[in-house]
Amino acid sequence: MSEPDFQTLQRRFAAHLRNPETRPAPGDIEERRLEIYRNLFFNNVNGFITQGFPVLHSILDAQRWQRLVRAFFEHHACQTPYFLEIPQEFVSFLASGTGLEEGDPPFLLELAHYEWMELVLDASTETFPQTGFHPDGDLLRAIPQLSPLHVVLSYHYPVHEICADFQPETPLQQMLWLLVYRDREDRVRFMEINAPTARLLQLIDENPGLTGHEVVEVLASELQFADVGKLADFSLTILQQMRERDILIGTTLKSL
Repeated sequence: MSEPDFQTLQRRFAAHLRNPETRPAPGDIEERRLEIYRNLFFNNVNGFITQGFPVLHSILDAQRWQRLVRAFFEHHACQTPYFLEIPQEFVSFLASGTGLEEGDPPFLLELAHYEWMELVLDASTETFPQTGFHPDGDLLRAIPQLSPLHVVLSYHYPVHEICADFQPETPLQQMLWLLVYRDREDRVRFMEINAPTARLLQLIDENPGLTGHEVVEVLASELQFADVGKLADFSLTILQQMRERDILIGTTLKSL
């Protein structure tokens, strides 16, 4: 059974809006109106992506940026109707490789992912808990409580340093670990951490019933680090820094 005429018209109209250069418009629509729709739809999407990825936008020349956004607009089938989720869809599009061209920066996807995660934290509706924990509790004897407004990330390129004047062409020799978080003043911040610190935070997150010292014991086992006491002292310093930065909000007592 063929499509009703209005559905055929809609599909032709949508295809034309996605790429006017390759898809002709339905013949019975006034060009002036078509131009309004073409600009309205594309500029809305382009605006959201430009705002969400300011560094990526700044390092690509204007023509390349237009081609990239146009490719996204034409080829990517978004899984959400919400404009605020367009940046996530854009990262998924880049990860598919569909819109990439020869000569693109090798860090393009990682930079986009990093900028998206900053945006996620900035727009998150999560809030700091007000009760149910001790803000100044013992971080080793009690159970450390992580802020819901943080994420541990790893990259092959120093994405937090990339700008118009610094665009690395080769990956780092060792994986870069970044802790991105939002503090109590709603400022999104980051700190560069090492792999053991990243794993320490991951273990706290994955084991909500373990005390800080018990988490250190797991980490020591994984690292084959014999002196658990020394590792605990080192970890305590890190955990205290995390609490000062609002990455840890305090502690709770272990249930008997």
